[in-house]
Order: sequence, then C-alpha cells, then structure tokens
Amino acid sequence: MQDNHAERPLKPGDRAPNVVLDAITRQGKIAIDDFRGQKPVLVGLFRGLHCPFCRRQIAAMAELTDALQEKGIDSLTVVNTPIERARLYFRYHPLPNLLAASDPDRVSHRAFGLPNMQFTDEETDWPRHVNIDEVKSMRVDMPGELPEAMDPYAAVAFLDKADQYDFTEDDRQMIATGEGQLVGEFLLDRDGVVRWAFTEVEGDGRHMFGIPAPREVMSAASNIAV
Repeated sequence: MQDNHAERPLKPGDRAPNVVLDAITRQGKIAIDDFRGQKPVLVGLFRGLHCPFCRRQIAAMAELTDALQEKGIDSLTVVNTPIERARLYFRYHPLPNLLAASDPDRVSHRAFGLPNMQFTDEETDWPRHVNIDEVKSMRVDMPGELPEAMDPYAAVAFLDKADQYDFTEDDRQMIATGEGQLVGEFLLDRDGVVRWAFTEVEGDGRHMFGIPAPREVMSAASNIAV
C-alpha cells in the first residue's frame, strides 16, 4: 500500500486519503474507503494504548458512539499498537460498539498530516521539533484524575500507576519510535471529505492531551447527519 504523507493536518474541505489497516475488534481489514459513499465517519487517530491520555481519549470517543449512530455516523478508532497487543487490551477493557484498527507503523497519522514530534535540546520548531525543557515546563490539569496540575511525564507515571497498566515489549517499541506522535479526530462526510477536525497540532499545542467537548463533536455531526 502506498504510504501517503500530508504536509499538514487535514482540515475542513480536504479529501481524506484511503488507508487500509488490520481490524482489532473484528477479523479482516478496514479501510477509510469502506465508508466513502456509504456513511459519514468520525476517525480518531491516537498514540498507542501505552499512552494514558489516549486511553482516556479513546474512551471519551467511544461514549459518543450511540449518539453518532443515531445521526447515521460511524466511528473508527485507530491506535499505534500492534494487532495482538491491541486485541488483548480490548479483550480485558471492552468498549461497547467500538470499531478499532491497528496501525503500528502510523501510516494513517502521516496520511492525515499528524507529525511525529521530535524532542530536542535545540529551539522549538512546532510541531516538528520541541525543546524538551519546554515539555517539562508544561502542566497537565485533569481534575478528578490527577491530584494537581503536573508536567506530562509526571502525569503519565501517575495515570499509568492508577490504571495498573502492564507494559509489554510491544508497548516499549511503540514508545521508542512514536513517543512524540501527535493525535487528532476527523469527522468525514459520506464522500470522505473532512468537515471538522480536532488535533494536538492546533494553536501550538493548546489541545495537547485534551479531549474535544462532546457538544462540539455532536454539533459538527448534526451538520452532516444523513
């Protein structure tokens, strides 16, 4: 399969590329073109299941599945996790009606223009390179999840411990190659054209580790409901 590579995150009006991936929650393959000409679809492209922020973003997206389906809109969750590891995780942490796909090589992230950010000691060039000291100076505030606002590394350690997440070699390999992968959600109409997007790239990272407000997602969905 050709590895499409968008130079920037797709935005409303852009036509989504086709990407073919291994399905996690069912057998076989799943592709963006499976929905094209059929139904709109909300596509969530996340880091691997090793990322505690993404585990929460995936759960939040799954909570909207029923409401989206009432509007005739499907959902597809893509994770940067090898297929067997992902299947094992969702076997023990099932999410109702979840349609998920495995993308350990982050083909879909590149195709949708989400960069794999590199950490550096040099000056930040967002979103391609970011100074590691600037990352450590960030604060993640998640009331009810974190006891206080924390730097991202401390927040990851706290959430992983709270989740009792058991890391495997697959997880470590994904971290080694894609720790800085930025994520996003894209709402495609039935023709496969982006109508709404939420990404960590926007606003110099103001959405980092965040989750779009459900009302924002559903408002966008209402505009393209079949």
